[in-house]
Amino acid sequence: MEFLTPTTLADALAAKAELPDAMPITGGTDVMVELNFDRHRPPALLDLTRVPELAEWSMDDRRVRLGAGVTYTRVIEELGALLPGLAMASRTVGSPQIRNRGTVGGNLGAASPAGDAHPPLLAAETEVELASVTGTRRVPIDEFYTGVKKHAGRPDELITAVVITPPSGPQQFSKIGTRNAMVISVSAFGLALHPDRGEVRTGIGSAAPTPRRAVEAERFLADALAADGRWESRAALSDSLVGEFGERVKQAAEPIDDVRGTAAYRLHALGVMASRTLTWAWHDYAHPHGEAGPGAGEGRQS
Repeated sequence: MEFLTPTTLADALAAKAELPDAMPITGGTDVMVELNFDRHRPPALLDLTRVPELAEWSMDDRRVRLGAGVTYTRVIEELGALLPGLAMASRTVGSPQIRNRGTVGGNLGAASPAGDAHPPLLAAETEVELASVTGTRRVPIDEFYTGVKKHAGRPDELITAVVITPPSGPQQFSKIGTRNAMVISVSAFGLALHPDRGEVRTGIGSAAPTPRRAVEAERFLADALAADGRWESRAALSDSLVGEFGERVKQAAEPIDDVRGTAAYRLHALGVMASRTLTWAWHDYAHPHGEAGPGAGEGRQS
């Protein structure tokens, strides 16, 4: 197996163009598992850890451009205030050692339905930046996932960044696993309020062939909040509204039975997480300068 070590983005893109089957590797937290279990044997590994451009993040016109090589630890430490939903999800990833190596870009490249970064990226307004020697393009996150562990990137392209417009309201993330740490999610859910445009966005993980939004549930909730004037009044949500939102989120899922959990359990957990994250996020929205609500800022695991 060939091992390529470019030191600039231009060299990395040239290598990918010459060897489209080369497997990009940054933290290696997904790729090395596949290699160790002999599930995949690419002709070459393309080590991107020496490409400084990929390990940078910046802000431009309210948007955060997060390089594909920025680790989960840095997301937590440097972007917790700007992207709290992604930071919450990052805190649930593996152990400290894994968070020091693993990256959001690597999570996107693996495109696993169980990837922890996907729900908060879906709940925010996110584009995935893909680059090749012929140019750069951006794909809306909703269109990025094309199948189980498949994405919209071409063989000659690398994921170079995600571009995120931080939601104007509170964000939340919740995850159910078979234990409280270092676990692949049984199901996960992300939610973000966008009061500046009267919208709600969601992200479902590990409960469908691909990460996805619960679009109908989002519209239902946003319409209900607008009809009752709650965006302006910030009045408490009724139990029936919260419960109905959870039920509609469940309708967007297509879970399966596997070794981590049954489809029925995933659906139940998803409804509970949707109701809880909405309750937590709305509490933070209704009390922006008050005491944080239960679960706020944590990224919950059960």
